[in-house]
Formats: sequence, structure tokens, C-alpha cells
Amino acid sequence: MAAKKYLVPMSCPDINKDDKQAVLETLETNYLSIGPKIRTFEQSLLDYTGAAHAIGVNSGTSGLHLCIRAAGISEGDLVITTPFSFVSSTNVILFENAVPVFVDVDPRTGNIDPLQVKQAAADITSGDPDKLRKWLPRKQINNAGTLKAILPVDVFGQPADYDLLQETVERHELILIEDSCEALGAEYKHKKAGRFGDFGVFAFYPNKQITTGEGGLVITDDDGYANMLRALRNQGRAPGDTWLQHTHLGYNYRLDELSAALGISQMKRVKKLLEKRTQVANWYNIKLDGINGVEKPFISPDTTKMSWFVYVIRLDEKLGRDKIAKKLDAAGIPVRPYFLPIHLQPYMVNQFGYLPGDYPITEDLGKRSLALPFSGKMTESQVDLVCRELSKCIKD
Repeated sequence: MAAKKYLVPMSCPDINKDDKQAVLETLETNYLSIGPKIRTFEQSLLDYTGAAHAIGVNSGTSGLHLCIRAAGISEGDLVITTPFSFVSSTNVILFENAVPVFVDVDPRTGNIDPLQVKQAAADITSGDPDKLRKWLPRKQINNAGTLKAILPVDVFGQPADYDLLQETVERHELILIEDSCEALGAEYKHKKAGRFGDFGVFAFYPNKQITTGEGGLVITDDDGYANMLRALRNQGRAPGDTWLQHTHLGYNYRLDELSAALGISQMKRVKKLLEKRTQVANWYNIKLDGINGVEKPFISPDTTKMSWFVYVIRLDEKLGRDKIAKKLDAAGIPVRPYFLPIHLQPYMVNQFGYLPGDYPITEDLGKRSLALPFSGKMTESQVDLVCRELSKCIKD
């Protein structure tokens, strides 16, 4: 069956002739993997973020998983995280048989609520079984391990509230893994996303701020973590190992040279790419004014630079998000629900016994949020079209 043709693409990577040439030139070399391009790409992210180490990997999910492994998080350990995210931020915890401890989110930003994180950490580490029980999944209550880490997500390109999160991390001596897969270039109080934790992770899928096709990268200031991350991404080969020696149980999470070459080219114009996305978001902000029942994205005053990954509105519950989405699709406008609550995914319900109502803010946002077509390549006339069709669908 042929794919449906839409009037506007849901997303579109911003690829120019220099990007294409960079990939073609790499094809003419002897290095398609484990070559000089990955090192150059990593250096571009070091220069951009100011981190001490950058480790390129084949996806943001791979990067997050390596952070869990490098941090020593294992079976039964507890990790506080958010149920309002793409599933990979939770899956990487499950890969190591650790336990995600969900905390609900701020209703305005959709980011994890730092005050609830503070309370959860205090209760879990208190030694009081009754306090512990209120935070654990139903099917995990009698098998609680040790709280090891917090994994916040910078949702839709807006950093979480790191001042309060870092207070909790320091008080309880926890590890902070910052999922900035959606937030390259964002800033919280003038400090770049990815720089608040023991680890920061970025992703470069085609709809992200920059793309390598598939790919991701971890930044850290810790030499020991960096060495472990490099070993784990490369089949567990530690420094000094020969090609067939493997000190650790590792993975093939390497970023290939073609992807790295594209990333190098994209990073040369990252400022322009972010500006183009901001322009599209600004058009939406203006043109959505006056459309009844539409709530535009909220940007916290602490977000001194927003990095627009997607443009997500919230619809009045009375309108029926799914009903509006179907009307828009019929009119040739693609849209997506962002996000479906992780705790209500079938495999999470089966494993942990979650029920509707467990995280009411996340569930409310999951019912009302709608991602509109978005990319840095969108024109003002395309934004006009989307907003006109949305207004029509709401009025009909």
C-alpha cells in the first residue's frame, strides 16, 4: 500500500549539499567504521558543550543504556525517572533489570517535578516501609533495592529544573543521568543542556535538531566513566585490549564514519539550524493566537534558551484530541499524540501492575497533547496552512 500523501510533512531533516558531500567523501576513504570522523565529531560536541569527554554511539537509547551500565546500576536498583517521555528512557533501566520509580511531572512544562523527586528520594531512603511503598510499582513493593540514580528528561527541548534536582542528588549521593536527547542547544540559566549530570546524552535521529541519520552521543567530565563508556560501546574492549580481547561484557553501539561525517557537517551550522527551528516555533506562537481550546507550549523563565525539538500544543479536553487528530489527518495534515504515558504501555502494566490514575498529570497531558508538523525547513505558508486547518477542525 502506498504511503499517504500529506500537504505538509510531519518532520523533515535539514540536509544541504555540504552534508551530502561530507558523506560522499567519506565513502571514498578506507574508513567506514572506527576511523577519524568519529573523533572529529566527538570533538565538535566537546567544543560546543564544554564537556571533558564525548563518546559517540549509534543512538540516544544506546547512550542512555551505557550510562546505566557505567554507573553500576544493576538488578533491583531503583532509578527515579519520568513516565512522560519516549519509552527508551525507561527501557534502558529495564535492560539491566533495575526498577524505574516514576514521579509525576510539572503540568506546565511536562518535565519531572523536582519537589516530588525530593520527596520520593527522602521517603525511599528513610528506611520506613510505608513511605517506600507509596513510590514503588505494585508488583515491586516486596522487592525493593537501593536508590542509585535520577534520570530526568529534557522534554521537547526544554531542560528540567536542575537546581532542585541537583540538591536531591547531592543530599542522597545519587548519580544524575541527564536525558537531553531532545534538547541539544537548550540552556537552563545560561548553562547548556547535558551539563548538569554525571552524564548527558544527546540523540541525532532525523527529526532532531541535528541529525546523523541514526546516532547519539554521551558527554561526561569523569575520566573513569568515559573510559568505561568507550569500552562498552566497542564490544567491551578496555584500553590495552587487542581486537579479540574483551575485558567487559559490551555491545556494538559504535557510531559509523558516514554518520559521523554527516554530524560534523551539521555541527558546523548548528546555530543556524536552531535559529530556523525557533523561527518556525515563533510563527506557530503567533498564528495559534485566538484559536479557542488551544494551549501553546509553556517556556519556563529558567529556560534561557529553548531548543525546539517538536511543537506540541494541548487541546481542551472537551474538544477530544483524538477526534481533532483524525480530522486533521483527513485534511492532509499529519499530527502525533506526544506522549503516551509510559506506565500505561502494555508491557509496563503487565510487569509492574500500573493502573490509570497512578500519575494523573502525565495522563492528562497524554490525553490532550498533540504534536503539529515541525522542522526547520517549514515555511511560513505551511505553518499558516496547519493553523487554518486546525481552526477549521475545532469549529466544525
